[in-house]
Amino acid sequence: MNIYLHVESVIRELDSKILLATIAASRGHQVLVSNLSSITRGIRAGLLAPGIFHTKSLTPGEDKILRHQKIIDNGFYITSIDEEGGLIDVGYDKFAKIRYSDKTINQSSAVFGWGFEDVNTLKKIYPKFSSKIYKTGSPRVDLWKSIFLDYWGIPKERPSKPYLLISSNFGTANNKKKPHELIASQKKGGYFQRDPEMFNRNFSCIADESSMMLCFINAIKHLSNNNNLYDIVLRPHPVEDVEAWKVYLEDVANVHVLEKGSITPWVNNSFAVLHNGCTTSLEASIAGKPVITYAPFEKKFNKALLANDLGYLIKTQEELLLKVNTIFHKIEYKNLKNNNEKNIDKISNKIFLDNNQLAAEKIIKVWESLDTNNLSQSSSWVRFQLFLNVMKCRDTLRVGLKNFIPNRFRTKEYNQKFPSLKKNDITERISKLQNILGIDKNLECKFLSDKTILIKQS
Repeated sequence: MNIYLHVESVIRELDSKILLATIAASRGHQVLVSNLSSITRGIRAGLLAPGIFHTKSLTPGEDKILRHQKIIDNGFYITSIDEEGGLIDVGYDKFAKIRYSDKTINQSSAVFGWGFEDVNTLKKIYPKFSSKIYKTGSPRVDLWKSIFLDYWGIPKERPSKPYLLISSNFGTANNKKKPHELIASQKKGGYFQRDPEMFNRNFSCIADESSMMLCFINAIKHLSNNNNLYDIVLRPHPVEDVEAWKVYLEDVANVHVLEKGSITPWVNNSFAVLHNGCTTSLEASIAGKPVITYAPFEKKFNKALLANDLGYLIKTQEELLLKVNTIFHKIEYKNLKNNNEKNIDKISNKIFLDNNQLAAEKIIKVWESLDTNNLSQSSSWVRFQLFLNVMKCRDTLRVGLKNFIPNRFRTKEYNQKFPSLKKNDITERISKLQNILGIDKNLECKFLSDKTILIKQS
């Protein structure tokens, strides 16, 4: 069977897609891991045989609905798990209405859920599609489990001292895009139609988050000035402006602003995780790490009720310094363990943890149940690779021509969410997963471009 895995954000999604691809390829399927543009161009050119197109969301924007319909018209099946997840808030109703619609679910052949809450809510709101909504869990959560510790290893940039990990989630106040650019994107995606209050709320959220961001900057300075035993690693959200953080914290000792790669190895190797309203608090809880929620004031918007209900709630800088030191010195080891068990109970409705089977395996079994002979036809991978090389040359030429004739040639912006992939890095990831999972099949990883990988049995 042909499986096409759409990756939007490499930092967030690549490893889970590699996990899916490795297991699927070991079961005899041909799997393409790629950015959206390469897949859709290949489909339009008739170079990719029909298969499963697995995407990161079913948000009911007009462009996406039209794109998905064209993919379906070419004989493909669409499946999805929403990579945003709606994990940090209590409840799922609002998320389900904004991120899905009758139209987009109708276009899909299977919708995969992170846990009990999203699956039950989707079935309640979209009852006529209940049969295609599956509680599988997320492959991203698979990789949070202890059996994958060796897969992640130790980050090369890890400081020499033990470190406190601060997971930043200020994507509204500190976004790489300007506020009006974000609003333009949301408007194009139809968000304001589905949530009329969202436009006004955006401006209040910017003020809210800016105030909280300032509190975090001052708290980081306080922690740094009053300790020399541990370092602080600040990990910005993928949509945040990293350079802004480096400016704000450039004169603060023992602080490292790092964004490279997945956040998971940074969680695994920290002694605690500090956050406000961040999904990483759920990941840290599953990893057994102490979680500290710093909330010096109550935000009016984006309260992240579930995320901020995990771990220790701290409201002042002095309390924060005391709690971090207490955790660092393991003074309250028994209390820390009990607190983490409470965290797991709180998130169990959001995240389905199955100790007997990976979420990735559940998803692949659903794909296999959808398989028809039409989904297993061979693609001309050589022709597709040549096509991608031609497209890359054409795009490069257009960039050059735009510099000379800017009004005539329109070019796509560089996708910061999807930098070029490295073959040695990807093959090493696949090899690690094979060792951990005991997969003894000979798998071939072929780079068709710097953003498109074919994984299959050799």
